[in-house]
Amino acid sequence: MALLLGWGCTNAPKDDTPWIDLFDGTLNGWTQKGGEANYTIKEDMIVGSTVHNTPNSFLTTEKMYDDFILELEYKVDSTMNSGIQVRSNSFPYYQNGRVHGYQIEIDPSDRAWSAGIYEEGRRGWLVTLDNNSEAQKAFKQNEWNHYRIEAIGDTLRTWINGVPTANLIDEKTASGFIALQVHSIGKEQKEGTEIAWKNIKILTDSLSKYTKEMPLPPVITKNQLTINEVNTDWELLWDGETTEGWRGARLDDFPDKGWVIEDGVLTVLSTGGEESAAGGDIVTTEQYGDFELKVDFRLTEGANSGIKYYVNTDLNKGPGSSIGLEYQILDDAVHPDAKLGNHEGSRTLASLYDLIKADPNKPANPIGEWNTAHIVSKDNHVEHWLNGMKVLEYERGSDAYKKLVSESKYKVWPNFGEAPTGPILLQDHGDRVSFKNIKIKSINKQQ
Repeated sequence: MALLLGWGCTNAPKDDTPWIDLFDGTLNGWTQKGGEANYTIKEDMIVGSTVHNTPNSFLTTEKMYDDFILELEYKVDSTMNSGIQVRSNSFPYYQNGRVHGYQIEIDPSDRAWSAGIYEEGRRGWLVTLDNNSEAQKAFKQNEWNHYRIEAIGDTLRTWINGVPTANLIDEKTASGFIALQVHSIGKEQKEGTEIAWKNIKILTDSLSKYTKEMPLPPVITKNQLTINEVNTDWELLWDGETTEGWRGARLDDFPDKGWVIEDGVLTVLSTGGEESAAGGDIVTTEQYGDFELKVDFRLTEGANSGIKYYVNTDLNKGPGSSIGLEYQILDDAVHPDAKLGNHEGSRTLASLYDLIKADPNKPANPIGEWNTAHIVSKDNHVEHWLNGMKVLEYERGSDAYKKLVSESKYKVWPNFGEAPTGPILLQDHGDRVSFKNIKIKSINKQQ
């Protein structure tokens, strides 16, 4: 038996993968963010332990990573919840620096969703293990567990102890830090419970050579509702493939020119910047009162467009766009509208067009990259958000609002923007602008 064992060890396949160690026995290259959990070094391990009265804690790499393959081992107390953050970020504008991004879950509870994919600080669960009992059984309680995480392009794949666990296709975040989480704990939970990590190694070159086959079908988030959105009554306003639910603002049907659908993206084409000169604006066939709306949009250089709400398509039958409150979409650096408007700065990106200027410190992504517009309207209180930051708010119908209207181009329309309901509009301003992930939640006033 001893001879056989020795022969097996001698001929074991050697791992010649050019791994780079992320842990060199010190915490050089790591920074703590969020809460005040304790991170220490014990032998060849990083050990995190829980602390009362502090939020989630993250030991983050100082280096940012986009495409990579990551492997590590961990052992976790059976009463804890934790996770490995990848492509995660912390920006001052986003919830006061809150860490947000993809989390590869560590879940020793009976639910057993370890190596499922959660999005910390943003959309919540993206891939659970409800339909993957083999992966649920692969977690080893009170023992070392091994994770493999492949982040390549828009695809994120995970394995636990060699078992395929999650396969996600998502375009939200392409780069960020890696982090080791110690979850916050309640008063009833014991302080000082521990999770340990070791053998943390990463590969960033020649990834196609080392990637593993993933047999699981992908979970695709583009133009789909996430798990949390389904559970909180969000609806898709656009299915990503057809024109169902939309029509021309001055038509009974969808325009036969000026708009194209390609690869899950809805694009208004360029016609030289003339407003509604080709296909014209498009509106939802449904009307909305109190609502929450999210739209991903992408500008081309010098482009102008907008998202309008509480629109009245019976107004302004002449040239130009339909009338409604507008979340401005604009290339501020190039388009001349950025310097125009009856109120200074009120025609810049994310502003309430011609009425209220968006926060000048707004976090706009570069031209050609996707941004997320978020509009909340409840009981006449309206907020504009851009990429997770609230950039303005106002009260529809208030004296201050009416004064702004009286000083704007909208003063010719009685009770402008005060209708109880109206469709959502995407504007054709003659410039190429694209949209995707168009989602709405009707707000119940009893909430």
